[in-house]
Amino acid sequence: MVERVFELSRGDEKAIEKVLFDENLHYLHMVLGKGDGLPEHYSNSNVYMTVVRGRLSIDLAEQETHEFRSGTMVKIPFQTKMKIQNLHDETLELIVVKAPAPQD
Repeated sequence: MVERVFELSRGDEKAIEKVLFDENLHYLHMVLGKGDGLPEHYSNSNVYMTVVRGRLSIDLAEQETHEFRSGTMVKIPFQTKMKIQNLHDETLELIVVKAPAPQD
């Protein structure tokens, strides 16, 4: 088989899956329940965040919290301060791509 196949979790349980990490990009799958999130940090690459379901609440740089619904992709520049949260009852599911792959 030439291709490689990767399985993503299904359901509503909290998950932060490092699906594919290679020299080209990092591909993550995240499922976050109400009140779940990631601690404030700086992006270590260009980040492309797709909201698969739910609503993403995100603080970027010094801006107020912005919200993005399913079907939205957000591009976040390298070295941007960010805080990702699910502030809503509905489960939040994200696909996160970092390209180029971080060097750390």
